[in-house]
Amino acid sequence: MTSHDIPTTILWEEADSPLGSFLIAGEGRTIVRVSLPGSWAKEDVPADWVHEPGAMAPAARQLEEYFAGNRRTFDLDVVPTGTSFQLAVWRALQGIAYGTTASYRDVATSVGNPKATRAVGLANNRNPIALLIPCHRVIGADGSLTGYGGGLEMKSWLLAHERDVLDADRLSSTR
Repeated sequence: MTSHDIPTTILWEEADSPLGSFLIAGEGRTIVRVSLPGSWAKEDVPADWVHEPGAMAPAARQLEEYFAGNRRTFDLDVVPTGTSFQLAVWRALQGIAYGTTASYRDVATSVGNPKATRAVGLANNRNPIALLIPCHRVIGADGSLTGYGGGLEMKSWLLAHERDVLDADRLSSTR
């Protein structure tokens, strides 16, 4: 996460993906929201946000590269709003490497409160910048998939996509 200020005018657009249409909002490279397909509707977008196709082109392009298997990290300024605990959790999520997972307990420990696994789950649930802040990489302590704003099928798809991309990279590097 960066220390950039929230833009005074929030621009938004839709970005297509194999999973459906994401909502991306912010200003250029500064992102304040990425909503998962199926979790948002045009009529729910704040009235003071300005729909401007192409305004979020850097983020849309990076999402496209992610889904094509050509991007492992995002080079954008994410500016979520939340409590200090939520911000700490979201920073910790950004440290979970592409193609890997961490448990809620791992994340709670990394923010200095190993007993806060439920609070980590609540922070995940309120993550305003899906995918760029990779809450899909957080799993249960027993390795099971647990809650996700886009549903467990989407979470499973995202994790499998990342594993498949890494497996393909390993295969091509051994040839």
